[in-house]
Amino acid sequence: MGRFIYDTMANAVDIDDRTLAHLRLVVMNKLRRSEAFMFDHEMRDGTGRRSFWIHPSVPLQFQFIDRRPQSINRHWVEELMQAASSPNGLVLLPEPTEPPAPTNGQLVDSPSPAS
Repeated sequence: MGRFIYDTMANAVDIDDRTLAHLRLVVMNKLRRSEAFMFDHEMRDGTGRRSFWIHPSVPLQFQFIDRRPQSINRHWVEELMQAASSPNGLVLLPEPTEPPAPTNGQLVDSPSPAS
């Protein structure tokens, strides 16, 4: 179980390493483009949800428990990127098990196996 740290440890939430690796890529790409966005996280203990305004001026950390890098499911990253760009902001969607259907003759990859 990794941890997403927003500004300080008091604003940290636990997220499994695989999901955290995908979240990291989405955040990194959005901030690289200077795109701020909302990230909503449902608390695992059922106490509600937290919303974080992700902006380049706020320090972020991604703390992984596992030393090994996670395999990346490109389709999941694409779905999360679309969610982050939506009016509702980023929510952690479940990892897709099937690749999306090809459109306009594009090739699709199979999901990466879990580590």
